[in-house]
Amino acid sequence: MISVLILTRNEEQNLPGALASVAWSDDIHILDSCSTDATAEIAQAAGAHVHSRVFDDYATQRNAALALTFKHPWVLLLDADERPTPELSAEMQRVVAEAPANTAGFRLRRRDFLFGTWLKHAQISPYYIRLVRPERAKYTRAINEIIEVDGPIAELTQPLDHFPFSKGIAHWIAKHNVYSTMEAELIFRQQGLQNPSLRAALRDPDFHTRRLHQKALFYRLPARPLIKWCYMMLLRGAILDGAAGVTYATLQSIYEYMIVLKTKELRRGGA
Repeated sequence: MISVLILTRNEEQNLPGALASVAWSDDIHILDSCSTDATAEIAQAAGAHVHSRVFDDYATQRNAALALTFKHPWVLLLDADERPTPELSAEMQRVVAEAPANTAGFRLRRRDFLFGTWLKHAQISPYYIRLVRPERAKYTRAINEIIEVDGPIAELTQPLDHFPFSKGIAHWIAKHNVYSTMEAELIFRQQGLQNPSLRAALRDPDFHTRRLHQKALFYRLPARPLIKWCYMMLLRGAILDGAAGVTYATLQSIYEYMIVLKTKELRRGGA
């Protein structure tokens, strides 16, 4: 009843675990961004359908993936470093069989881990739409992409586990160096950031719309890296997650500072 879609780029380390976690599906698709390691071979050996596309930006890549031909009406959107728990896998298979015909997607809670610790308090955005009818979903925004679903969204209760540091701190920093460059370019071009609304940021019924307006307003604040660190540590309670929470809050603040510096560089006419 559920197909699985995984986007990859040099994921030979993470992909076997991801494939094992969704072995209950008989229709697994990999959209690979021209990996240079054994990603494609691992996927083919597991019986997955492997497609290849040159990466341009995150939203466009994901929309191309949603346009693939799937065996089932529902698609689970998964990253290689994510694992649906057995409880979530069972819940998803149950709810799609019972869902009203107009239901377009399901939102779940993702649990991020660092040093083996669930970042229960430090994680800023734990809720994601990951189970969709592909013809009714599309992505917007080139970086930190946002999914828009045409129709009612229901809620799942069981968690999706995420291991963003599975390749080490250095890999996380390298990846966020790329992200920060793309974020700075978006801010510089003012794409998607015009006229943010405080009302929408606080009260819009859609979580992703709230996040879009919150991010746009946040980009207008001075001392953003410090504000983000204090928000994560004190208001969200990252310190309650111990060393993992403190580390994560600090890394996120560094990421924010990279965006600030690169945006200033662009405005000065730099690289």
